[in-house]
Amino acid sequence: MATAGSGVVEDPYHLTPEGVKEPPEGWIGSLRYFGPGLILSASIVGSGELIATTTLGAQAGFAILWIVIFSTLVKVAVQIELARWTISTGQPALTGYNKVPPRFGPIGWVNVLWVVMALSKVLQIGGIVGGVAVAFSVLIPIGGDPLGFRSILVWTVLVAAGSIALLYSNRYGLIERGAVLLVGVFTFVTIAIAFGLPFTPFGYGVGDLASGLSFQIPAGALGAAIAMFGITGVGADEITFYTYWCVEKGYARWVGPNDGSEEWARRARGWVSVMYKDAFLSWVVYTFGTLAFFIMGAAVLNPQNLVPEGNEMITTLSRMYTDTLGEWASVGFLIGAIAVLGSTLWAAIPSWSRMFTNLLATVGLLDWQDTTSRLRCIRAFTVILPTVWGAAYLFIQAPVIMVQIGGVMTGVFLLAVVVCVWYLRRTEIDPRLYGGTPFNALLVLSSLAIALLGVYSILSVFNLLPSA
Repeated sequence: MATAGSGVVEDPYHLTPEGVKEPPEGWIGSLRYFGPGLILSASIVGSGELIATTTLGAQAGFAILWIVIFSTLVKVAVQIELARWTISTGQPALTGYNKVPPRFGPIGWVNVLWVVMALSKVLQIGGIVGGVAVAFSVLIPIGGDPLGFRSILVWTVLVAAGSIALLYSNRYGLIERGAVLLVGVFTFVTIAIAFGLPFTPFGYGVGDLASGLSFQIPAGALGAAIAMFGITGVGADEITFYTYWCVEKGYARWVGPNDGSEEWARRARGWVSVMYKDAFLSWVVYTFGTLAFFIMGAAVLNPQNLVPEGNEMITTLSRMYTDTLGEWASVGFLIGAIAVLGSTLWAAIPSWSRMFTNLLATVGLLDWQDTTSRLRCIRAFTVILPTVWGAAYLFIQAPVIMVQIGGVMTGVFLLAVVVCVWYLRRTEIDPRLYGGTPFNALLVLSSLAIALLGVYSILSVFNLLPSA
């Protein structure tokens, strides 16, 4: 596997003295080493932003704007801290998760919870497959009925098969660049429309925005709010797979094995600094995208009592564009929806393939350091996962509910991620690499907020909250 910026075929999971590289200085020098955060953005600006956030805006109006902002901000520190551990050790997340006691034989309790989350993600990512298939079906219907089972079946099969064909050869760089470009264009247009709404019949004012900062949750919107917190911004799954892309970009290999020297610590701090910038750029992209989608749902769909549901999700969401720009905008929306949801799917397939492969390695069914075996297993999951996700959608055909179920379980798993981050920070991160006082304070606040929301989510799911 070729490391970024090198023509030499190397395995980035093997740390050697020969693989070290001096870190760049400043933003300009770091730009060419960005990448993991762009993959993250391609994954995030999809199921969370286009579906869950817009649905929440349609259900609750502006009242929950504060949760949108909170959910994108609060998890970043945890993401960075786990990536810091990865860069310093060269190990991906599930390897670290498995070190947290107690263990059940070869598998740790955190990875058991990860498996539960992964099963719920069959529904969430199945909903994304369905969203792409429905968008294609509305754009190019087969059999005359754009929402008919035959047309959706054909397009679901084509979406799954096309994703497998694109990703099986592991030419992910090209897919990443194309997806990021399309997401960037679509998000820019969405932001422009969102900020242009005050000049249309669906205008909003400062009062509407202020009402969304009152820290309240309207009756009936609690479930959607919990799901949105789990999905929008970096969810537990994105925090997890971000570590794999930090390794495969080359950050850990360029730091090299920890020999205890000050030279190693200096290189590690330098590449961690690059990761900080990469994560910050990603946060800017998905935060503005999230706010734009929420505002459009609250300003356009909520006043008309339009809530995205079932296979009509795509056509309902398109009203955000056609009701403000005219019917001509529907084609542009469908193409954009395919780009956004498709980029999430195409980022999810290689990410989840790596995580499932890593899980097998942690229980002793695979040697993670054996490059050939690891890549063979990743390719197998590249075929298996889209097939399973597509089948899940065809069986249920409720993209919004499917995405929201995955979002709730993601919020619950965030609790386990926080525990892991603090355990690995205490046991394996070199203290010389710790963040400064402001970052450490943010990490504490983020951890507490995630813990409180996670407990609240668990109590809500099991109906243990006291009635009003």
